[in-house]
Amino acid sequence: MYIGGSLFLLAVGAILAFAVQDAVSGIDLTMVGYILMGVAVLGFLFSFFLMGQQRSRGDGTAPPRDY
Repeated sequence: MYIGGSLFLLAVGAILAFAVQDAVSGIDLTMVGYILMGVAVLGFLFSFFLMGQQRSRGDGTAPPRDY
């Protein structure tokens, strides 16, 4: 999951946790929202961890130049 996906999950989770007042039989929408926000935070951390590894190894950057 990349940063964009994490932002999306964070937004959907916040909407479910704080803005939705409906009730669904057998599902606590507030808890679902909190779970989605937690997954989004883990996605952010995982994305930043992977970006840090790519930068330290040189992967994911511009291809080498032929001079």
